[in-house]
Amino acid sequence: MWTKYIIIQHDQIDEGVCTAQPRLPRTAYCYTSEAVSDWRNSRECFREVDQKNICVPFAGMWTHILGFTALPHVGGIVGSLYTRTEVSTWYKTLKKPAWRPPNRVFPIAWTTLYTSMGYGSYLIWKDVGGFTRAASVPLGLYGAQLALNWAWTPIFFGAHNLKLALVEIVILSGTVAATMVSWYPINKTATLLMVPYLMWLTLASSLSYCIWRDNPDKEE
Repeated sequence: MWTKYIIIQHDQIDEGVCTAQPRLPRTAYCYTSEAVSDWRNSRECFREVDQKNICVPFAGMWTHILGFTALPHVGGIVGSLYTRTEVSTWYKTLKKPAWRPPNRVFPIAWTTLYTSMGYGSYLIWKDVGGFTRAASVPLGLYGAQLALNWAWTPIFFGAHNLKLALVEIVILSGTVAATMVSWYPINKTATLLMVPYLMWLTLASSLSYCIWRDNPDKEE
């Protein structure tokens, strides 16, 4: 019996053995045993494939997609515990620039951005073959920027520390840029998914600066 699997690591396969198909397709039919040896008689073009390193069942693929995509939202949910009360009280008293986005835009924007960055991280994880040595830099930087992202809301809305929040979001923006640089050679689609995020951080950094500059008496 043949089971459909998703290929996650093309570089483990000698693609040169297949003259008709020089690149192995993203999906392939892999035998349920540990290896596929009779690739010549199948519709797809394989040679011997190590199932542990190469093929992940579709059920497992969707579990990973959902897990990576949902992870950034954890910090958003925790952060909402701060913004729920502070937006209508302390934040309302701050002087803000006229060009600031309406408050209702922020949860929509962050839901979209968290989803896109989470899926982008899945693409990187898949293309480097999981949590391997090759994943240490791209996923390490991603984890660092995610931690900085989650920390901003407690600093700004929880501690009311406007200056530290400004410094933190500038560092966050730089870390996101570094993450994108590390992602680009691996998966360009994942990198493009981070572009709106960096653009939004540029806007948020400008807003944070204006609030810090115009509210010297509101910092605790």
